[in-house]
Amino acid sequence: MVVARCNRCHANVRFAALLLRFVAALAFAGVLGRLALAQPDEWAERRAAMVRTIQEYAASMPEGVAPGGISAAILDVMGKVPRHRFVPGLLERLAYRDGPLPIGLGQTISQPFIVALMTELLEPQPADRVLEVGTGSGYQAAVLAECVAKVYSIEILAPLAERARSALDAAGYRNVETRTGDGYLGWPEAAPFDGIIVTAAPDHVPPALVEQLKPGARMVIPVGPRGLTQELLVIRTEADGRAVTRRTILVRFVPLTRSR
Repeated sequence: MVVARCNRCHANVRFAALLLRFVAALAFAGVLGRLALAQPDEWAERRAAMVRTIQEYAASMPEGVAPGGISAAILDVMGKVPRHRFVPGLLERLAYRDGPLPIGLGQTISQPFIVALMTELLEPQPADRVLEVGTGSGYQAAVLAECVAKVYSIEILAPLAERARSALDAAGYRNVETRTGDGYLGWPEAAPFDGIIVTAAPDHVPPALVEQLKPGARMVIPVGPRGLTQELLVIRTEADGRAVTRRTILVRFVPLTRSR
């Protein structure tokens, strides 16, 4: 009987020890899980450095280009959007350098400073519906999506449009609608828009895009000869339908591709 009681005692002790180890393991796993969740975004410092560079460039802009420079709200968005998700995998480590990068088919993802500047010049508001001509990588659409209620983005090159849609979905941007088509013609059935951004350069301002602006709305567009520098224009529509153009800085964009 004594031996039996001792066996039961040892069994209970072993069971208790195992249970304690199991509970401890669960607790430790929970701590590790919380620590893993608390780990800083590995890209956060890269984005922060990119934002500092944007601020430096903005401080050196000619007077009157963007009065007040790049706003804190736009800088906050630039520091939030995961640009590395919108570049080819081999170029991820270069994603936050302030320069354009190739994305295939002769196209590029724009320099971060230019993305910030064009977004600032558009003066986006939270309730706005905005058209982007030239989805490209999807990065500018993602930046706009953080600023406005709805983004319509059109890309003429189907492989880029599909890749951008996948990147936008993976990054969680549900307020961006994309389509494949000729951006020169805009998106008539979704017009009029509170703003339009064009991320490739035509040699003249497309009349259809001006017509798709609401009164008082803005379009930011690079215009100039193919293969040369262009002027970044801000076009604002008046209540009477007139379009007023303001010139800002010289830029260099890929040409706007047409379907014909």
